[in-house]
Amino acid sequence: VQLQASGGGLVQAGASLRLPCAISGRTFSSHVMGWFRQAPGKEREFVAAIRRSDGSTNYADSVKVRFTISRDNAKNTVYLQMNSLKPEDTAVYYCAASVLGLNPYTGGDYNYWGQGTLVTVSS
Repeated sequence: VQLQASGGGLVQAGASLRLPCAISGRTFSSHVMGWFRQAPGKEREFVAAIRRSDGSTNYADSVKVRFTISRDNAKNTVYLQMNSLKPEDTAVYYCAASVLGLNPYTGGDYNYWGQGTLVTVSS
């Protein structure tokens, strides 16, 4: 499975961005798709996840309501719609795929990772 995240950039606070993550390879094996982020000097943290089977989602409390994860199975693409961006959302955003999907909140549960895309939110 290969993952290609894109869509990052520099935006002002309050703006929106949509990050697509293109999935290639054995796409049927990615039971759960997730987004994580890592800010400078901080540990990687969970952002959102979506299950292939039923489309159910999970979100970190810090992004709930503002961010939406979605999946287009026909296009093998997962999206992270980010609204009302804040400077504290500045980070490199990574998409990841989990084969078993046992614990979508934990990075260790994911088997495949994309290269990351940088989102910078200015105040």
